[in-house]
Amino acid sequence: MALNLARNWTRLGPQFLPFADAATPQLPLDRLLRLSLFQVSVGMALALLVGTLNRVMIVELHVSASLVSFMVALPLVFAPLRALIGFRSDTHRSVLGWRRVPYIWFGSLLQFGGFAFMPFALIVLSGDTHGPIIYGQIAAALAFLLVGAGLHTTQTVGLALATDLAPAESHPRVVALMCTMLLLGVGISSIVFGALLHDFSQLRLIKVIQGTAAMTMLLNIAALWKQEARDPQATAIALRSPGFHEAWLRFRANPQSLRRLSALGIGTVAFGMQDILLEPYGGEVLKLPVAATTLLTALLAATGLAGFVIAARALARQADPYWIASLGALGGVCGITCVSLAAPLHAYPLFGIGTGFIGFGGGLFAHSTLTAAMRMAPSGQIGLALGAWGAVQATASGGAIAVAGVLRDSVNAAALDGRLGQALTSAATGYELVYTIEIVLLFATLAVIGPLVRHRRTAAPPEVSAASNPLGSLTQGVTP
Repeated sequence: MALNLARNWTRLGPQFLPFADAATPQLPLDRLLRLSLFQVSVGMALALLVGTLNRVMIVELHVSASLVSFMVALPLVFAPLRALIGFRSDTHRSVLGWRRVPYIWFGSLLQFGGFAFMPFALIVLSGDTHGPIIYGQIAAALAFLLVGAGLHTTQTVGLALATDLAPAESHPRVVALMCTMLLLGVGISSIVFGALLHDFSQLRLIKVIQGTAAMTMLLNIAALWKQEARDPQATAIALRSPGFHEAWLRFRANPQSLRRLSALGIGTVAFGMQDILLEPYGGEVLKLPVAATTLLTALLAATGLAGFVIAARALARQADPYWIASLGALGGVCGITCVSLAAPLHAYPLFGIGTGFIGFGGGLFAHSTLTAAMRMAPSGQIGLALGAWGAVQATASGGAIAVAGVLRDSVNAAALDGRLGQALTSAATGYELVYTIEIVLLFATLAVIGPLVRHRRTAAPPEVSAASNPLGSLTQGVTP
């Protein structure tokens, strides 16, 4: 079934696919698209965890919002481990000759296992049980942890495999294709889950989540099938490999490595804080209907995809990735400024324009910083470098959403109670504070990126040499 899905997917034809030029003789389009199915499974898991189950647990199962927030945040526990996962897949020793396959396989099993018993745990968690509810809480926490560990492992190592298979010159286009598949997985799965759970029942919830478990395995098996060639000599147990601490010290020896991660972290927080506030701001402050705010979210995704496309084409022409990232940050400044001015000016079109700029700038920033990590990692350490990228990106994104929600709630509570003065007695106060912090953080991102652009221009030959080293391309390509 999954193999048939992959074959049908490739029949769309290069003329309909924005990143069809990512294919190369070494990695044909049909094989590349089949490999991208693991990103679809990751997007499906994210859509279920962050979107569908978030609403189902609160509304239909009557679980407290605080407990739901805790459960949804649990997968982030494994985000900092992405650097270790990438490093381990770089240096894996196996008589079978595989480095990536075992990690992707066990990541898929973790996802499958978590989804397999998750619906029963959620039903017990809701109080529909004759036993102590603590059992449901423990089981639900374990299910979310398993799914989180699985998707972080699968995505980290799966995209490393994509980088292994693709030549260095096509890496930017491969990155863009994989990011697009993730967005498609999230978008299509959200629509499907919403339709299947329209008439909610506990039995239907069980079927949907366990169906997701089965689809995860089918998609990932299809993605893995005959992708990584066995090479027992490269994974021989007798080969010496450095420990993680040694490899991390070597990675940190580059004076620019921590600056790159700092720029990524600050920029990701700046772009991520508005994610949870955009639709509520449009509804609560601008009084837009649900249909309008939903369209704005679609606009955010579409402009983000446009950012991926333009960044991929520019980077394929050897553009400076941090120059592109700085343009993305400036786009974010313009977008957030427009959004924050929409309420006091009562300019609804300005809200839409700002949303478009935020999506476009975020797409430029995410794609270019990821490609920079791929290009500039030391020889033999691309997996570690990109694992560190994924750890910082995922942790910063999750933390930004949490902080933004807390700031908005606490500031609005104080403002509406009159504790901040009459001029600030408005539901927009909390949102405007968050948007102001985002603008400041984006300018801070530009300040951190500045020396990286200069460093890139003065030190391009050694970095290109490291990125083009055959050992350097054998690791983790993408961990968005």
